[in-house]
Amino acid sequence: MATALTSRSFFWLLLIACIMGANHVAARFALDHGADVITAVSSRSLVTALVVALIVKIYRVPTAMNPRQRKFVWVIGTLLAAQSVLLYSAVARIPVGLALLAFNTYPLCTALWAAVLYRHRPDRYVLWAMPFILLGLGLALDVNPLSLGPMGLGVTLAVAASLVFGLVLVLTQHEVAQLDGRLRTAWSMATVGVLALCAGVAQGGFHWPHDVVGWTGLGALTALYGLGITLVFILLPKLGVVGNSPILNVEPVAALLMAWALLGQAMRPLQWLGALLVVASVMALGLKRR
Repeated sequence: MATALTSRSFFWLLLIACIMGANHVAARFALDHGADVITAVSSRSLVTALVVALIVKIYRVPTAMNPRQRKFVWVIGTLLAAQSVLLYSAVARIPVGLALLAFNTYPLCTALWAAVLYRHRPDRYVLWAMPFILLGLGLALDVNPLSLGPMGLGVTLAVAASLVFGLVLVLTQHEVAQLDGRLRTAWSMATVGVLALCAGVAQGGFHWPHDVVGWTGLGALTALYGLGITLVFILLPKLGVVGNSPILNVEPVAALLMAWALLGQAMRPLQWLGALLVVASVMALGLKRR
Protein backbone atom coordinates (compact mmCIF):
# COMPACT_ATOMS: atom_id res chain seq x y z
CA MET A 1 0.00 0.00 0.00
CA ALA A 2 1.39 3.41 -0.89
CA THR A 3 2.29 5.69 1.95
CA ALA A 4 1.08 8.80 0.16
CA LEU A 5 -2.53 9.85 0.43
CA THR A 6 -4.59 9.34 -2.72
CA SER A 7 -6.66 12.23 -4.05
CA ARG A 8 -9.80 10.40 -2.92
CA SER A 9 -8.47 9.98 0.62
CA PHE A 10 -7.36 13.60 0.74
CA PHE A 11 -10.85 14.73 -0.33
CA TRP A 12 -12.58 12.79 2.42
CA LEU A 13 -10.10 13.92 5.09
CA LEU A 14 -10.53 17.54 4.03
CA LEU A 15 -14.31 17.13 4.04
CA ILE A 16 -14.26 15.73 7.58
CA ALA A 17 -12.07 18.61 8.79
CA CYS A 18 -14.49 21.11 7.28
CA ILE A 19 -17.51 19.33 8.78
CA MET A 20 -15.97 19.36 12.26
CA GLY A 21 -15.03 23.02 11.88
CA ALA A 22 -18.56 23.84 10.73
CA ASN A 23 -19.89 22.04 13.81
CA HIS A 24 -18.22 24.62 16.03
CA VAL A 25 -19.41 27.54 13.92
CA ALA A 26 -22.96 26.17 14.21
CA ALA A 27 -22.43 25.89 17.97
CA ARG A 28 -21.64 29.60 18.14
CA PHE A 29 -24.97 30.39 16.43
CA ALA A 30 -26.82 28.20 18.95
CA LEU A 31 -24.98 29.66 21.94
CA ASP A 32 -25.50 33.24 20.76
CA HIS A 33 -29.25 32.65 20.40
CA GLY A 34 -30.30 31.20 23.72
CA ALA A 35 -28.82 27.72 24.03
CA ASP A 36 -26.31 27.01 26.76
CA VAL A 37 -23.25 24.76 26.69
CA ILE A 38 -24.87 21.89 28.61
CA THR A 39 -27.83 21.81 26.22
CA ALA A 40 -25.56 21.81 23.17
CA VAL A 41 -23.30 19.06 24.57
CA SER A 42 -26.18 16.81 25.62
CA SER A 43 -28.01 17.14 22.29
CA ARG A 44 -24.89 16.50 20.25
CA SER A 45 -23.62 13.62 22.35
CA LEU A 46 -26.88 11.68 22.75
CA VAL A 47 -27.72 11.83 19.05
CA THR A 48 -24.16 10.81 18.15
CA ALA A 49 -24.29 7.94 20.65
CA LEU A 50 -27.51 6.66 19.07
CA VAL A 51 -26.05 6.90 15.55
CA VAL A 52 -22.81 5.11 16.44
CA ALA A 53 -24.67 2.50 18.52
CA LEU A 54 -26.75 1.76 15.43
CA ILE A 55 -23.54 1.38 13.43
CA VAL A 56 -22.21 -1.02 16.08
CA LYS A 57 -25.37 -3.10 15.77
CA ILE A 58 -25.48 -3.08 11.95
CA TYR A 59 -21.83 -4.08 11.62
CA ARG A 60 -22.08 -6.55 14.53
CA VAL A 61 -19.11 -5.04 16.30
CA PRO A 62 -17.93 -7.18 19.26
CA THR A 63 -19.02 -5.55 22.53
CA ALA A 64 -17.22 -7.68 25.14
CA MET A 65 -14.94 -5.78 27.55
CA ASN A 66 -12.81 -6.89 30.47
CA PRO A 67 -13.21 -5.08 33.83
CA ARG A 68 -10.23 -2.76 33.27
CA GLN A 69 -11.45 -1.74 29.84
CA ARG A 70 -14.95 -1.14 31.18
CA LYS A 71 -13.57 1.13 33.90
CA PHE A 72 -11.47 3.17 31.51
CA VAL A 73 -14.28 3.51 28.97
CA TRP A 74 -16.26 5.32 31.68
CA VAL A 75 -13.22 7.40 32.69
CA ILE A 76 -12.62 8.42 29.08
CA GLY A 77 -16.29 9.29 28.63
CA THR A 78 -16.21 11.49 31.72
CA LEU A 79 -13.08 13.26 30.49
CA LEU A 80 -14.70 13.80 27.09
CA ALA A 81 -17.68 15.38 28.81
CA ALA A 82 -15.34 17.82 30.54
CA GLN A 83 -13.49 18.50 27.27
CA SER A 84 -16.75 19.15 25.42
CA VAL A 85 -17.95 21.65 28.03
CA LEU A 86 -14.58 23.41 28.11
CA LEU A 87 -14.28 23.71 24.33
CA TYR A 88 -17.87 24.86 23.75
CA SER A 89 -17.44 27.35 26.58
CA ALA A 90 -14.36 28.69 24.80
CA VAL A 91 -16.26 28.87 21.49
CA ALA A 92 -18.97 30.89 23.24
CA ARG A 93 -16.42 33.52 24.41
CA ILE A 94 -13.83 33.93 21.67
CA PRO A 95 -13.74 33.61 17.85
CA VAL A 96 -14.37 30.01 16.82
CA GLY A 97 -11.17 29.59 14.84
CA LEU A 98 -9.00 30.87 17.67
CA ALA A 99 -10.67 28.52 20.16
CA LEU A 100 -9.97 25.58 17.85
CA LEU A 101 -6.44 26.79 17.25
CA ALA A 102 -5.69 26.79 20.98
CA PHE A 103 -7.36 23.39 21.29
CA ASN A 104 -5.33 22.09 18.37
CA THR A 105 -2.20 22.05 20.55
CA TYR A 106 -3.38 18.72 21.97
CA PRO A 107 -0.45 16.77 20.36
CA LEU A 108 1.84 18.57 22.83
CA CYS A 109 -0.51 17.72 25.69
CA THR A 110 -0.59 14.09 24.56
CA ALA A 111 3.19 13.91 24.72
CA LEU A 112 3.12 15.52 28.17
CA TRP A 113 0.59 13.03 29.60
CA ALA A 114 2.42 10.06 28.05
CA ALA A 115 5.61 11.19 29.79
CA VAL A 116 3.89 11.78 33.14
CA LEU A 117 1.68 8.66 33.27
CA TYR A 118 3.61 6.07 31.26
CA ARG A 119 7.19 7.41 31.37
CA HIS A 120 7.38 7.75 27.60
CA ARG A 121 10.11 10.09 26.46
CA PRO A 122 8.74 12.81 24.15
CA ASP A 123 9.46 12.25 20.49
CA ARG A 124 12.20 14.58 19.28
CA TYR A 125 9.82 15.83 16.58
CA VAL A 126 7.45 17.01 19.32
CA LEU A 127 10.28 18.94 20.95
CA TRP A 128 11.23 20.53 17.64
CA ALA A 129 7.64 21.47 16.82
CA MET A 130 6.81 22.87 20.26
CA PRO A 131 8.46 26.33 19.96
CA PHE A 132 6.89 26.89 16.51
CA ILE A 133 3.44 25.90 17.77
CA LEU A 134 3.72 28.13 20.83
CA LEU A 135 5.04 31.04 18.77
CA GLY A 136 2.24 30.68 16.24
CA LEU A 137 -0.34 30.38 18.99
CA GLY A 138 0.93 33.54 20.63
CA LEU A 139 0.71 35.46 17.35
CA ALA A 140 -2.73 34.14 16.47
CA LEU A 141 -4.37 34.65 19.85
CA ASP A 142 -2.75 38.01 20.57
CA VAL A 143 -3.97 37.81 24.13
CA ASN A 144 -2.70 37.17 27.65
CA PRO A 145 -4.43 33.94 28.77
CA LEU A 146 -4.19 35.09 32.40
CA SER A 147 -6.15 38.27 31.77
CA LEU A 148 -9.58 38.57 33.36
CA GLY A 149 -11.50 39.46 30.21
CA PRO A 150 -13.66 37.11 28.11
CA MET A 151 -10.86 36.65 25.57
CA GLY A 152 -8.34 35.52 28.16
CA LEU A 153 -10.88 33.21 29.80
CA GLY A 154 -11.80 31.74 26.43
CA VAL A 155 -8.17 30.95 25.63
CA THR A 156 -7.69 29.38 29.06
CA LEU A 157 -10.77 27.17 28.54
CA ALA A 158 -9.58 26.07 25.09
CA VAL A 159 -6.12 25.18 26.42
CA ALA A 160 -7.73 23.27 29.30
CA ALA A 161 -9.83 21.37 26.74
CA SER A 162 -6.61 20.53 24.91
CA LEU A 163 -5.04 19.18 28.10
CA VAL A 164 -8.07 17.01 28.82
CA PHE A 165 -8.24 15.71 25.25
CA GLY A 166 -4.55 14.86 25.33
CA LEU A 167 -5.22 12.75 28.42
CA VAL A 168 -8.12 11.06 26.61
CA LEU A 169 -5.85 10.10 23.71
CA VAL A 170 -3.16 8.69 26.00
CA LEU A 171 -5.63 6.63 28.05
CA THR A 172 -7.29 5.40 24.88
CA GLN A 173 -3.99 4.26 23.43
CA HIS A 174 -2.79 2.49 26.56
CA GLU A 175 -5.97 1.18 28.16
CA VAL A 176 -8.68 0.53 25.57
CA ALA A 177 -6.86 0.37 22.24
CA GLN A 178 -7.98 -3.25 21.71
CA LEU A 179 -11.64 -2.23 21.62
CA ASP A 180 -13.22 -1.35 18.30
CA GLY A 181 -13.23 2.43 17.78
CA ARG A 182 -16.95 2.44 17.05
CA LEU A 183 -17.70 0.72 20.37
CA ARG A 184 -15.46 3.16 22.25
CA THR A 185 -17.20 6.10 20.60
CA ALA A 186 -20.70 4.80 21.35
CA TRP A 187 -19.88 4.27 25.03
CA SER A 188 -18.00 7.56 25.34
CA MET A 189 -20.72 9.66 23.69
CA ALA A 190 -23.40 7.93 25.77
CA THR A 191 -21.43 8.78 28.92
CA VAL A 192 -21.03 12.40 27.83
CA GLY A 193 -24.74 12.64 27.03
CA VAL A 194 -25.87 11.16 30.34
CA LEU A 195 -23.54 13.41 32.35
CA ALA A 196 -24.76 16.45 30.40
CA LEU A 197 -28.37 15.44 31.07
CA CYS A 198 -27.61 15.18 34.79
CA ALA A 199 -25.90 18.58 34.73
CA GLY A 200 -28.90 20.07 32.94
CA VAL A 201 -31.30 18.74 35.55
CA ALA A 202 -29.01 19.93 38.36
CA GLN A 203 -28.97 23.48 36.99
CA GLY A 204 -32.75 23.56 36.88
CA GLY A 205 -33.37 22.58 33.28
CA PHE A 206 -32.03 23.13 29.79
CA HIS A 207 -31.73 26.44 28.02
CA TRP A 208 -33.05 26.03 24.50
CA PRO A 209 -32.62 28.52 21.64
CA HIS A 210 -35.13 31.35 21.60
CA ASP A 211 -35.39 31.83 17.83
CA VAL A 212 -35.12 30.07 14.48
CA VAL A 213 -31.43 30.95 14.06
CA GLY A 214 -30.59 29.33 17.39
CA TRP A 215 -32.58 26.18 16.66
CA THR A 216 -30.95 25.95 13.24
CA GLY A 217 -27.54 26.23 14.87
CA LEU A 218 -28.37 23.55 17.45
CA GLY A 219 -29.71 21.20 14.80
CA ALA A 220 -26.73 21.85 12.56
CA LEU A 221 -24.12 21.26 15.25
CA THR A 222 -25.82 17.99 16.22
CA ALA A 223 -26.08 16.78 12.64
CA LEU A 224 -22.58 17.91 11.65
CA TYR A 225 -20.90 16.31 14.66
CA GLY A 226 -22.77 13.05 14.12
CA LEU A 227 -21.92 13.08 10.41
CA GLY A 228 -18.26 13.85 11.11
CA ILE A 229 -17.88 11.02 13.61
CA THR A 230 -19.72 8.62 11.28
CA LEU A 231 -17.35 9.46 8.42
CA VAL A 232 -14.34 9.00 10.70
CA PHE A 233 -15.32 5.49 11.76
CA ILE A 234 -16.92 4.23 8.55
CA LEU A 235 -14.97 5.77 5.68
CA LEU A 236 -11.46 6.25 7.04
CA PRO A 237 -10.75 2.56 7.75
CA LYS A 238 -11.79 1.77 4.17
CA LEU A 239 -9.51 4.49 2.84
CA GLY A 240 -6.57 2.98 4.69
CA VAL A 241 -5.64 6.11 6.67
CA VAL A 242 -5.57 6.73 10.38
CA GLY A 243 -8.26 8.75 12.14
CA ASN A 244 -6.02 11.61 13.24
CA SER A 245 -4.24 12.07 9.94
CA PRO A 246 -2.41 15.41 9.74
CA ILE A 247 -4.81 16.60 7.06
CA LEU A 248 -7.52 16.82 9.74
CA ASN A 249 -5.54 19.61 11.38
CA VAL A 250 -6.80 22.06 8.78
CA GLU A 251 -9.97 22.21 10.90
CA PRO A 252 -9.01 25.50 12.64
CA VAL A 253 -8.30 27.20 9.31
CA ALA A 254 -11.61 25.94 7.89
CA ALA A 255 -13.37 27.25 11.00
CA LEU A 256 -11.60 30.61 10.70
CA LEU A 257 -12.81 30.99 7.11
CA MET A 258 -16.38 29.93 7.91
CA ALA A 259 -16.52 32.15 10.99
CA TRP A 260 -15.30 35.09 8.90
CA ALA A 261 -17.95 34.45 6.24
CA LEU A 262 -20.89 33.60 8.52
CA LEU A 263 -20.16 35.31 11.83
CA GLY A 264 -18.08 38.28 10.71
CA GLN A 265 -15.16 37.21 12.92
CA ALA A 266 -12.12 38.79 11.29
CA MET A 267 -8.41 38.45 12.06
CA ARG A 268 -5.42 40.65 11.39
CA PRO A 269 -2.70 39.45 8.96
CA LEU A 270 -0.28 38.72 11.83
CA GLN A 271 -2.92 36.50 13.47
CA TRP A 272 -3.40 34.61 10.20
CA LEU A 273 0.37 34.10 10.03
CA GLY A 274 0.33 32.65 13.54
CA ALA A 275 -2.63 30.40 12.71
CA LEU A 276 -0.91 29.02 9.63
CA LEU A 277 2.29 28.45 11.61
CA VAL A 278 0.41 26.38 14.21
CA VAL A 279 -1.42 24.30 11.62
CA ALA A 280 1.69 23.76 9.51
CA SER A 281 3.70 22.68 12.57
CA VAL A 282 1.04 20.22 13.74
CA MET A 283 0.64 18.78 10.24
CA ALA A 284 4.42 18.41 9.87
CA LEU A 285 4.52 16.66 13.24
CA GLY A 286 1.83 14.22 12.14
CA LEU A 287 3.50 13.52 8.80
CA LYS A 288 6.84 12.86 10.49
CA ARG A 289 5.22 10.38 12.86
CA ARG A 290 3.80 8.49 9.89
